[in-house]
Amino acid sequence: MSTLLAINHLLNFVAPAFAVALLMVAGSQVFDRKRARSQGWIKPFAINFVICTTVLLCGLVVFGDDGKIWTYGALVVISATSQFLILRAWRG
Repeated sequence: MSTLLAINHLLNFVAPAFAVALLMVAGSQVFDRKRARSQGWIKPFAINFVICTTVLLCGLVVFGDDGKIWTYGALVVISATSQFLILRAWRG
C-alpha cells in the first residue's frame, strides 16, 4: 500500500468522526446559544472528534470490520452524551 493510499484510508476512516463532531458543535450553537458560546468551537470540537475517533477504533477492534451500523449508532450516542457533558446541560 502506498503512502497516498494509506492517507486516503485514514481520512476516510475518520471522516464520520469529523462530521459528527462538527455537527454536534454546530447544532449546539444553534439550539443552545448561551451555553455554547461560553465554550467556543475549538475545544468542544476537539473533544468530540477524539471521542468519536476512539469509538470508531473500538468498533473496528470489536467487530473486526469498519462501517458497522452498531459502531455508527454508538458514535452518535456517545458524541451526544459528551456534548451534553461539555455544555453542562443538566444544570438546566
